[in-house]
Amino acid sequence: MSSTSDPAGAEALDALVARIRACRICRDAPKGPPLPHEPRPVLRVSGGASILVASQAPGTKVHLSGLPFTDASGDRLRSWMGVDNQTFYDVSRIAIAPMGFCFPGQDAAGGDLPPRRECVATWHDGLFAALPPFRLILAVGRPAQAYHLARLGLAAHLKASLTETVAGWRQVRAAGAALAHPVAVYTLPHPSWRNTGWLKKNPFFERELLPQLQADIARALAGGQGGDAFR
Repeated sequence: MSSTSDPAGAEALDALVARIRACRICRDAPKGPPLPHEPRPVLRVSGGASILVASQAPGTKVHLSGLPFTDASGDRLRSWMGVDNQTFYDVSRIAIAPMGFCFPGQDAAGGDLPPRRECVATWHDGLFAALPPFRLILAVGRPAQAYHLARLGLAAHLKASLTETVAGWRQVRAAGAALAHPVAVYTLPHPSWRNTGWLKKNPFFERELLPQLQADIARALAGGQGGDAFR
């Protein structure tokens, strides 16, 4: 799955991904109630991807398929990004790493539970240390925003609510562009149908944010380097 010029680095990344996929911590040594079903960690990473989709956790359909975003949320996300299925699932170009690798189960109302805490505590720091810097990061949902903004030294841009954090997208993007390894960071709501009302109440998202996001994604996929990806 790795595609890097460093054979030792590629081998180490592949070994790490294999350990993540074999993880059963949330069933065998959980922080709180154990996972109520067999774990099935889902992620797609490589040493060559320029874009990271940092999502929340798999849903029921993804738990069954083993492939991220094989649901209506995935259709909406790909529309937001302006990419087709083939591009989205090309792991040499786009990495997908949720904050919780396994489907966390559902609450009494039928909504998905938050990502399991075990994943970040066990895997994420090592995973992102093993991956090269990305040119573009989609931080989908508040857990991903909190983790990746802190990881990049941009924690001050995490506001009191998701709406405020997304509304500050220009400032987040500019701050990422100023890093030693420039990266276009986009803080996004989850593309679930449950957020359709949010989209209607916040028209700036589709009118202003998405065109810039799609332009930056096109540049990143075309191989734009450094500051060139933000012009």
